Amino acid sequence: MAPYPDWTGASRRSGTNSGPAGGTPSPHDRGQPHEGRRAAEPGRTWEYTGYDPGQEPLRESLCTLGNGYFATRGAFPECAADGVHYPGTYAAGCYNRLTSEVAGRLVENEDMVNLPNWLPLRFRLEGGQWLTPDTTTVLEHRVVLHLASGILERRTRYGLDADHVLTVRQQRLVHMADPHLAAMRTEFTLDGHSAGLEVEAALDGGVTNAGVPRYRDLDGHHLTHVQTGTGTADTVWLRCRTRTSDIRVGMAARLTSGDVPVVARHEQLRAVQEIGLRLTAGRTATVDKTVALHTSHDRAISDPVQAAVERVREAPAFDELLEAHLTAWDQLWRRADIDVPGEPGAILRLHLFHVLQTLSPHTAELDVGVPARGLHGEAYRGHVFWDELFVLSYLNLHFPEVSRALLEYRHRRLGQARSAARAIGRRGARYPWQSGSDGREETQRLHLNPRSGRWLPDHSHLQYHVGSAIAYNVWQYCEASGDTEFLHTKGAETLLQIARFWADSATWDESLGRHRILGVMGPDEYHDAYPDTPDPGLDDNAYTNITAAWVLTRTLEVLRALPEPRRRELAERTGLDGGELEQWEDVSRTLYVPFHDGVVSQFEGYGDLAELDWEDYRKRYDDIRRLDRILEAEGDTVNRYKASKQADVLMLGYLFSPAELRALFHRLGHRLDDDTWLRTVDYYLGRTSHGSTLSGLVHGWILARARRAEAWTFCQEALRGDIADVQGGTTGEGIHLGAMAGTLDLVQRGLTGLETREGALWLDPVPLPELSSYGFALRYQGHWGVRLRLRHGRLEIEVPPSDRSPIDVQLADRSVSVEPGETCRLLLRE
Repeated sequence: MAPYPDWTGASRRSGTNSGPAGGTPSPHDRGQPHEGRRAAEPGRTWEYTGYDPGQEPLRESLCTLGNGYFATRGAFPECAADGVHYPGTYAAGCYNRLTSEVAGRLVENEDMVNLPNWLPLRFRLEGGQWLTPDTTTVLEHRVVLHLASGILERRTRYGLDADHVLTVRQQRLVHMADPHLAAMRTEFTLDGHSAGLEVEAALDGGVTNAGVPRYRDLDGHHLTHVQTGTGTADTVWLRCRTRTSDIRVGMAARLTSGDVPVVARHEQLRAVQEIGLRLTAGRTATVDKTVALHTSHDRAISDPVQAAVERVREAPAFDELLEAHLTAWDQLWRRADIDVPGEPGAILRLHLFHVLQTLSPHTAELDVGVPARGLHGEAYRGHVFWDELFVLSYLNLHFPEVSRALLEYRHRRLGQARSAARAIGRRGARYPWQSGSDGREETQRLHLNPRSGRWLPDHSHLQYHVGSAIAYNVWQYCEASGDTEFLHTKGAETLLQIARFWADSATWDESLGRHRILGVMGPDEYHDAYPDTPDPGLDDNAYTNITAAWVLTRTLEVLRALPEPRRRELAERTGLDGGELEQWEDVSRTLYVPFHDGVVSQFEGYGDLAELDWEDYRKRYDDIRRLDRILEAEGDTVNRYKASKQADVLMLGYLFSPAELRALFHRLGHRLDDDTWLRTVDYYLGRTSHGSTLSGLVHGWILARARRAEAWTFCQEALRGDIADVQGGTTGEGIHLGAMAGTLDLVQRGLTGLETREGALWLDPVPLPELSSYGFALRYQGHWGVRLRLRHGRLEIEVPPSDRSPIDVQLADRSVSVEPGETCRLLLRE
């Protein structure tokens, strides 16, 4: 795989092409650096030049615009969904469940729904064909994503005939101030003789979920009862509903072009508006399209389509909409901006942009979780995994209200998690590996291997460790925010039921004198069974057991700290008694941790697996990230080998500081010294294929402390994961939100060693030569806009004036207290 792109994000092309699709990728399109574009806004724009159909899925994903309520991919408005373009629009938490026949079995899947397409706006000279980059000569094409303002700007010059060149410039926004609005301004400029231009805009309800090729055997027709109508002279509306979840959707569009009259017509699935323009050489005609979206999930409305019509009717003109949108983005950047120089800083700003578009302050008003692929595409069907583990750690220190809302999503589904535990004969809460609307397990039981074409059993629902991730997020949020009200109520309830599940899952092994957790899968995801055994599941996954011990320990600590009346209430509601707490204490100290060859074993029996000939597979295949698919296509299975998709044991070094990890092992009766941990890091590093975008992130985080010289290679891998599409076509199906947020947290917590515990900020910076100067703002226990800056061995902490208490800062060799309104400057020891 080529090096990651230049910091500008600009995809440089020759600027012309000889035919409809024409042109060949420049070196930068292959991931090579280039001289860049304008230097006026370093790191604040992401630019593509030249039309390249093969790059469109990736560009559409990375040019998605959203506001935390809904998002729309960066597709051409004049192009319909086909093998090149996919103009998807997704609202957070809008799911629908369908049953399909796959490989002779009925399979039920819940999907994040592709909503009616509000983008369509096509154009042609009078009597001519509709213009698209696939059917018309493109003389010039340029797309600029303005990160600072949330604007997608596009400029295309179409060569029409010997006498006419049409320049189309568009500005698009999904409104960050009003989460129900989007708008697009299109400017047409004609070079050559005067001519008439026909413009057709539409709301299209004839969409399906078809954005992921491997899902196309599944039913993707989620919308039904599509109706259209006219509001006012310049406004049309569309209503529909989802087939089984019965979510009502209302959309309205207003089309204006000065005093030019608009004509509406209604097709079976589309509300269409038409404008006729007279273009004269050198004069620009402007068409504005403003759209409103509501669903029956929204508060304080009665009918979604009525709400959409009223909202779009009252919406101001484009310029005023733009002004409010820019103000909202300015406020977001002030709360979350990150100051990192050069290429890494530009990529980090892109990552932050997409995190903010998926999980903005508007998200705090919704009943939604963290979609692993953002609101950017249909991969993973829009489900919620454990990726929040990598996202909330960042949000906690910037948008704690969003973190709390995401944890409340989990708490509302605590009843479903308890039902899932009961279904396998256990107490407590078993959260699903994949979640959607109501908290039931959404993990597929079959998955397609694209290499072999075979549908295979999927056992990833055995990744019970997702419960520990939720518990970890509850604890981290409360430590960072100081939200004792949440900790003492919903947080304590969630922790209690997860701890209860782990204690009830532990079985006593007399021969070992230890408790064991049997029949699970770890974060590795490759290994789901022992070789040549019919039953899925592995025993004593080290990550699962150690994080379970952590959950039990922390929950006991929380319960002891609860005010006595609240503790009594919780015990009465849950049937908690002293005997159960004694069991938790015992299990938290006796869970089995397997070792082999002087390293921590990924699971019991890992050391008995065969070694893989890594060199041979790298010679035979260009990319072995998805080694599991390669081996299955060869008639083999990854279960036979010491081969991991991503960090498993090493995830422990991501979650816990070295001191806390040593303490956890000590509580379990083991000594984890530096040599044992370094041997463990080396052992698994040489046996990991990095088949997940999270893998480079976790390894970079760990190596920054374990073996600094190699850390930057993995940090680069994490940074370029989506912009270079290192997983081979997956970014076009949606960005990897966990990896993007994780790179931000790598700077925020990984390199600084920042921890929020015991009422203080703990810092233990790790200087990387490639990233030795950086700064960021954070929000900590009521302090807004605290700034940390590290420059060449110097740490600066600035606390804005307020009526809050001083911030206690703990470093390895000293403690300081920083008063509001003060700036503290410290020289770090080597």
